Amino acid sequence: MSAASDTGAGHHTASPARTPRSLQTRLLVTVLALVLLAWCAAAALAWYETEHEVSELLDAHLAQTAALLRLQPLDELDEDKLNEAPELYKYQPKVVFQLWHDGQLLARSANAPLQPLTDRRKRGFTNSEVEDQEWRVFVTPGRKGDVRILVGERQSMRDEIVMASVSSMWEPMAWALPLLALGIWWAVRGSVRPLRQLGQAVATRQPQSLAPLDTAGVPPEVLPLVTALNGLFERMAQLLASEQQFTADAAHELRTPIAGIRMQAQVAQGASEAAERSDALAATVRGCDRATRLVEQLLQLARLDAEAAQPSAPPTDLTDVARTVVADLASTAQARGQQVTLQCTGPAPVPLAEPLAQVLLRNLLDNALRYSPEGAQVQVQISPAAPGKGAQLCVQDSGPGLAEADMARLGERFFRVLGTGQSGSGLGWSIVQRIARLHGLRVAHDRSPTLGGLRVTITWP
Repeated sequence: MSAASDTGAGHHTASPARTPRSLQTRLLVTVLALVLLAWCAAAALAWYETEHEVSELLDAHLAQTAALLRLQPLDELDEDKLNEAPELYKYQPKVVFQLWHDGQLLARSANAPLQPLTDRRKRGFTNSEVEDQEWRVFVTPGRKGDVRILVGERQSMRDEIVMASVSSMWEPMAWALPLLALGIWWAVRGSVRPLRQLGQAVATRQPQSLAPLDTAGVPPEVLPLVTALNGLFERMAQLLASEQQFTADAAHELRTPIAGIRMQAQVAQGASEAAERSDALAATVRGCDRATRLVEQLLQLARLDAEAAQPSAPPTDLTDVARTVVADLASTAQARGQQVTLQCTGPAPVPLAEPLAQVLLRNLLDNALRYSPEGAQVQVQISPAAPGKGAQLCVQDSGPGLAEADMARLGERFFRVLGTGQSGSGLGWSIVQRIARLHGLRVAHDRSPTLGGLRVTITWP
């Protein structure tokens, strides 16, 4: 049973997702549904109002007829026979009357029934059923107390009048409904035309075209979308140009360590002495380390955009990050006789993911150690956020510092200060400034007033 069930489940295919309806279709269906609903409500209200007004008018007609009969002299009527009123007009049969005296029918209209239209003891308007017909009857006493005047009208006749009155209003409304629907379709189609034109303009663009869309004549409702698309195209153009430049620079920069590694490998192959071969192999290892560091920094740069697009991470204690980074680079500093000090007064939480904070501080501290001479001092200072001030990170060294021209070029990819005798890729500062730009940090660099070398200050907003 289990195997059979599994087999049946394996052949089950998920139903395809429903295709969303177009904006034009949704607008048409919604507006037409609202119009139809309003039309039905108006028709129902017209029926109610017409029925009410017609009933009032016909009731007044019955009361008026009864009043006229009440004024007639009844002494002239022959009580020994039934008096029938003559028919004088074609619509006269719509209204009937009866005159009753002491329980005897004295007179009636030709089409009035012989039995009472309703209970003669009642007064005013009443509804009744006589000879399988529904009647609307008005009862009033005559001038003599024992005379009853009954004036009635068949309910079917009243309904016909109401239907005729309502139909005279409904027919124009019914003819207007398809015309209104056609007008709504034309208006909605015209309203969404700019969206269709925008879609066609985007669909027909060449993949390499990142030129902004023309905003002339664009409706105000569509303008934010066009502006957003133009902003997207601009960012894509900048990103593409940056990637192209980055690819070219990276290929150029990687060519140097690879060529050096190849040369040292050839030297090791042709070396006849062990010492010469050992030196060549050591140079090969150093070249591999330099290429590895370059690749790691390139990967860091490539990951920055992806990490910045992730949801906001919880605050990171910059003091803990600094202790970790300083401990990691302590062996490098000791090998060159350099001294690294960390000054902090307490926790310094900052809105930056911990991996990015480590990359930021590691690159700053690595540059300070790399370009400072042996025995130099490197100082890391962390100031927690205070009222009106953001947290601050300061890294300064006792190295030779930078000239004004070189300081202005800090942050350019693959830029290195010549004459330092240190190997490097020139990407450390690019990584620092990229992180700062993505997270709104302010980076400042100048000469350290206490140690004399380069001082870099990063301030959180």
